[in-house]
Amino acid sequence: MSEEPTPRSEAASPNTPHLILNPAWLPPAIGFAHVVVPSSGLLVFLGGQTGHRPDGALAGEATVDQLDQACANLVEALAAAGGSPEHLVSAQIFVTDAEDYRSRLDEVGEVWRRHFGRHYPAMALLEVKGLFDPAARVEIMGVAVVPDRPWARPS
Repeated sequence: MSEEPTPRSEAASPNTPHLILNPAWLPPAIGFAHVVVPSSGLLVFLGGQTGHRPDGALAGEATVDQLDQACANLVEALAAAGGSPEHLVSAQIFVTDAEDYRSRLDEVGEVWRRHFGRHYPAMALLEVKGLFDPAARVEIMGVAVVPDRPWARPS
């Protein structure tokens, strides 16, 4: 019994150590990946990052301003574990107004690329009734796999 190869296309994400797959039978993946097969390494769970600056104040009232700061915060949190943006394998973006977010996709894309380049992990956008800070409009959670490092290996 011979099996036909599974149709797939790989996303152009040359700077990631992970295998990015976008099966041909799914809708085109624009700004996200359908599948990320992580390389071996340190599994890092990133807590929800909002648009708060280090002083605790929100970066602004606008969704895009808060998204910009939340992305910067996620990158900083990942760096604390020795990771960088291309190590992100999954992200969930929570917003309080999905229509506002969708209406600003050009700006959202610019913000994403400023922090993560053209690396698009498996992602979901979820609209929620509210976030912990009632003035917050955006929160991002992520999972990363940081390639093995000498300090991360068991002795």
